[in-house]
Amino acid sequence: MKHAPALETVFVDVPEAAVEAYEAALGAVCATVGFFRDEATETWRIEGVKTVGEGEADLAAALALAEAVSGIGLRLHRHATEAGGWLARTRENFPEQFVGRRFAVRGTHIAGPRAPGRITILLDAGMAFGSGEHGSTRGCLRALEAIAHRRPRRILDMGTGSGILALAAAKLLRRAVRATDIEPWSVRVARENAALNLVARQVRVWRGDGWRDGAVRAGGPYDLVFANILARPLCVMAKDLAAHLAAGGHAILSGLLVSQVRMVLAAHRPHGLVLVRVLREERWASLVLQKRDGQA
Repeated sequence: MKHAPALETVFVDVPEAAVEAYEAALGAVCATVGFFRDEATETWRIEGVKTVGEGEADLAAALALAEAVSGIGLRLHRHATEAGGWLARTRENFPEQFVGRRFAVRGTHIAGPRAPGRITILLDAGMAFGSGEHGSTRGCLRALEAIAHRRPRRILDMGTGSGILALAAAKLLRRAVRATDIEPWSVRVARENAALNLVARQVRVWRGDGWRDGAVRAGGPYDLVFANILARPLCVMAKDLAAHLAAGGHAILSGLLVSQVRMVLAAHRPHGLVLVRVLREERWASLVLQKRDGQA
């Protein structure tokens, strides 16, 4: 008789500024990742489930990268777990999210009718990263609402994660969306979520390394680009973003703190991108930039 592999939960307790870096680190190795906010301490617990002993070298490297990017070193904790118990907790901490005027993000475990007058985005509670709870995701969805009247046609979601922004754009704008991520796990999850939301034909997801990917470059110039990643990578990619954004096109950038807005803007302004709007969700900021007609 074949026994199921032993599972363990690995987790870190992080300040909000380091959530996305460590979420990405655990997501690089763990089959399922979730995060839970402690209201009393205002910290977040990010935890993932993986097979005991599997991917240890990759996990160590991902954690080192998260520390380098965030500037915050954290201790990794572990304990044995049962998949059913972890999933029950994830579901309990993943209520339906109402974002802006148009969107409702709900887990597949939630019963009952959908919210009237809203576009519902379904996500599996066992794949809760990118669930709409984080301020950067919420800000991007609100920013999408703000520019929807421009009816962008060529759309790219770079660093798609769960695919939530690509799904939202496909549903709201009724357009085809290209979505990429450097992590194979994210690509698989985003594809599954696109099928779950009945937009698999509109949302094309593949593994790609940012603007280095030939298919990403060939799909431009884009009328709308999402990049919900981190402040420093956004700054590094500013020149490439401007080169592949259509005149009059918009970029929605997030994954940055309010304190990092000036730094990100300073990297993009020399390349002809101007600030249209800043949206704030607690300590997180989302930027709407535009490439003015005739600018390089």
